[in-house]
Amino acid sequence: MSWIQLGGSLVAILGLAGIAHLLKLGESRIGDAAKAREMAEDMLAGFEARAAIVSTDGNAALVAGNGAIAVLKRHGAKVAARRLLAPLRIRPAVEGVEIDTGERLFGGVVLLGVIDEDVRGLEASLTRV
Repeated sequence: MSWIQLGGSLVAILGLAGIAHLLKLGESRIGDAAKAREMAEDMLAGFEARAAIVSTDGNAALVAGNGAIAVLKRHGAKVAARRLLAPLRIRPAVEGVEIDTGERLFGGVVLLGVIDEDVRGLEASLTRV
């Protein structure tokens, strides 16, 4: 292999990586509450999002909707969602709270920078008119 081939290959790889970055391919970070609401509505049939709480690291979110709460969690390059009913099972976690989904394969969802009062407030918003 010549140096020209090696250089050409590196330029091609970097070019493809740049295009993927510009198109935001493989980006699954939950950036803010608006994005979390949009994701929950897209993933869960009939879900109408109202309020959301997003983990400070962008790896998880809770979204209150029409009678249920959507739990969003990054799973590799994608985001997975589950619909839960109140009351949520909350446990303290390092620098946040953990929501127990009750599913062994989905597992718990850790929300960094969120306290249990925030989660209880989100749950209470389901009953407000």
